[in-house]
Formats: sequence, C-alpha cells, structure tokens
Amino acid sequence: MRRLLLLIFPILLLCSGCGVYSFTGASIEGKTINIHTFENRARNVVPTLSPSLTTKIRSRILTQTGLTPVTTDKADYDITGTISGYEVTVSGVTNTQQASQNRLTISISVIFKNKLNEKADFTQTFTRFADFPASQTVQSVEGTLIETIGNQLADDIFNKAFVNW
Repeated sequence: MRRLLLLIFPILLLCSGCGVYSFTGASIEGKTINIHTFENRARNVVPTLSPSLTTKIRSRILTQTGLTPVTTDKADYDITGTISGYEVTVSGVTNTQQASQNRLTISISVIFKNKLNEKADFTQTFTRFADFPASQTVQSVEGTLIETIGNQLADDIFNKAFVNW
C-alpha cells in the first residue's frame, strides 16, 4: 500500500502542476482570463443582479481554474455577455384556478473566446429557474432565488467553457 502511494503521489503532483488538467475535470491551457461585467438588458431590471451574477461567475471560474484575472484584450480567455432575461411567471395552479407556484427565470447570453483554440469559442444563452410559493412575493424570496440560480448558471458557464459539457 505504501509503495502504491509513493508511486501515485508524484504522478498526481505532475498532473496538477502542468496547467493542462485540474481535478475538476477542466482542461486549462491558458494562464489569463478577462471576465467582463454582465450588463443587465432584461426587461425587468434588478439593480443587484448584474454585480451578483458577475461575481458568481468570476468566483466559480477563478477558484476552479487557477487562471489569473486581467482586464486586457490579450487574455487567453475572454468572457462577455448580458443578462437577457429576468421573468416571473406562474408555474402551478390549484383546482380553483389560483396560482400555487411562481417561477423566477434568469437567462444570460455569453460569448466565450479561447484565444489558444478558436474551435472552443462559443456563443450561447444559459437559462435557469427556481420555483417559489405563490403566497410569497418575489421581493421576499428574490435574494435566495438569485443566489440559487446564479450558482447554477455559473456552473453551466464553467462547464461549457472548461469542461466541454
């Protein structure tokens, strides 16, 4: 067992230090990334949405990749985008035709540029939602819903950009 560990440890150390693979399954070839602020262009504008989602996406990518954030056009990776949708709709009704559930849906349009491999570039809209009881106002649950949806969107964007899901 000890011999096996002595053999595996150097291999793991080499793989984690080469900058090509991380333990999250991400394939990282570059060293720098420019993540622009996601402008809110949704019909319904929540003032905290843009900074909240931008921070979540930035945090997810930086903590999982080890990339260095830069604010230059010379970055190896470049992410821009807009918040294109923020909508509350009815997602469930009771037998008496009253709303029982509402749904908050957030969409982000993302443009990802990989300057080291242009085939990995993409433009895609990511959409996630969360339901909440119709007995509550969106304002009373908005912070929690944005947190939940933001985490899901950050995961989706990270996976598409670096894990290629």
